[in-house]
Amino acid sequence: MNTSVSDFVRDHLDGSHLQSHLSDAEKVEYREQIKALLKEQNAVLVAHYYTDPEIQSLAEETGGCVSDSLEMARFGKDHPAQTLIVAGVKFMGETAKILSPEKTVLMPTLEATCSLDLGCPVDEFSAFCDQHPEREVVVYANTSAAVKARADWVVTSSIALELVEHLHNQGKKIIWAPDKHLGAYVQRETGADVLLWDSACIVHDEFKAKGIEDLKKVHPDAAVLVHPESPEAVVKLADAVGSTSQLINAAKNMPNDVFIVATDRGIFYKMQQMAPHKRFLEAPTGGNGATCRSCAHCPWMAMNALDSLALELQQHSNEVHVDAALIEQAMVPLNRMLAFAEQLKAGKAAG
Repeated sequence: MNTSVSDFVRDHLDGSHLQSHLSDAEKVEYREQIKALLKEQNAVLVAHYYTDPEIQSLAEETGGCVSDSLEMARFGKDHPAQTLIVAGVKFMGETAKILSPEKTVLMPTLEATCSLDLGCPVDEFSAFCDQHPEREVVVYANTSAAVKARADWVVTSSIALELVEHLHNQGKKIIWAPDKHLGAYVQRETGADVLLWDSACIVHDEFKAKGIEDLKKVHPDAAVLVHPESPEAVVKLADAVGSTSQLINAAKNMPNDVFIVATDRGIFYKMQQMAPHKRFLEAPTGGNGATCRSCAHCPWMAMNALDSLALELQQHSNEVHVDAALIEQAMVPLNRMLAFAEQLKAGKAAG
């Protein structure tokens, strides 16, 4: 099973796709265009925490959503707008289309993908699952529609522990894909019998324990926030481990004034918004500049830009399409995820 995408990353992400520099005047002009087009087309902007702050603030100003992938899925499904424009990566657009097949789903670019999605091709993964028919198949949201359709459950990092613990308590053995670090974290925390697919996120895989330890020496009072897609050695240094939304809440609620953050730096926009008097530092990665693949920022998320967003609302050239039969299949594990998340939410509210 060879799922490494490092060669793909080196060959295709040379920096030419990253957001071009826009002047302040151009940003203002594009923002006004986008606001008018969203209103004119009965459209809503849904953005991930890892996108550019300009995109996130625009989504907030126009009544859209800035969130993690689970809340993006909920929001798009429940919002009355007939057109969803998804600022994120391709699997997020596909998920929006699966849950809202009657709506038009657009993206600033269809080239924005994910190393986890690339690292889990459906044919190889399906064959792997067929070799272990006794196991419940749980796939992370960062996968293609076809991989989701092959799964019994879809999960996000915000409910991964609870879902796997639920299955473990039922005596289920599990196949987990695609992120090996998140899967191993879930396995350690729950004690479940988990068979891991071998893939990793190019952003989180680059965080290094030594770099964090060295930075901690300079800022001894800083708390370390870590996304569980990071390697185990990094997770072990964390004062808080969690999904993007969970890390934002930790930054807001923990008493520390300084935080070392091991996830995509796009999250700093919302962290600073929720905790304006606190300081956030990027956890060091395995390289700098041209020597690292991500430098704490997903190169595909960086492809979402104001100019491409405005152009898409004018031309509708990047509409997301998912085969109807695939939608029907993928809807099953996605609806299970949403129902389970609602049960968790209701349980916490009652408690």
